[in-house]
Amino acid sequence: MRRSVEAILLGAAISLVPAMAAAHISITSGPGFANATQIIKFGVGHGCEGLDTFSVKVDIPADVTSIRPMPSDFGRVSVETDATGAVSGVVWTRTAQETLEGDVAYYELAIRAKLPDKGFSTVYFPTHQYCRGPDGGVIVSDWIGLDPTNTTVEPAPAVKLVPSRRAGWNKFTVPVAVADVTAFFGDALIVWKGNAAFSPNPATADLIKTTSGVTALTALAANDEIWVKY
Repeated sequence: MRRSVEAILLGAAISLVPAMAAAHISITSGPGFANATQIIKFGVGHGCEGLDTFSVKVDIPADVTSIRPMPSDFGRVSVETDATGAVSGVVWTRTAQETLEGDVAYYELAIRAKLPDKGFSTVYFPTHQYCRGPDGGVIVSDWIGLDPTNTTVEPAPAVKLVPSRRAGWNKFTVPVAVADVTAFFGDALIVWKGNAAFSPNPATADLIKTTSGVTALTALAANDEIWVKY
């Protein structure tokens, strides 16, 4: 069934641009690739309580390695290391003269890093944002939540890890259960498991709903085999 209807569904598929997350500091570079080195971008959408951001610190998880922070016109970059010499934090800081009078600017900061070999998992980067008031006092916003269901803590910027892939069709075996396929396939054209399909494209998603013999794919179980087209 998949082969007999894929041409119909893919005919409606179009490229998607990842949407900016609502959090003040979030990952803007899209999904990560397991066991690969890539650039990870952090978008700073707002300051703190109407104040401009003067410093941002990103905590680096232990299984994220080969850290190389990228210079930014936001401010000077520095790194923090642990007892073994591994990079444990990256900090960007601007001077008082560079800090704006109000919360009017958007900033993007980036690091180059090797992500762990853990496809279909999430890597969190707890982040701390610092703003300075007119009286010199510092306001801190911590984006450190690791549990999406906990609304009492602001969420940490997160990268969804997908397996390495190529343009066209890819076959994957899912190692763990995935409760929400949208979390890992937001940039795919279409995902197939048997006669079930998913697409983040609204037009293709509507065709999935109305095509005879095809059901909507919403979740995956451990060891499911899937076909994904990018």
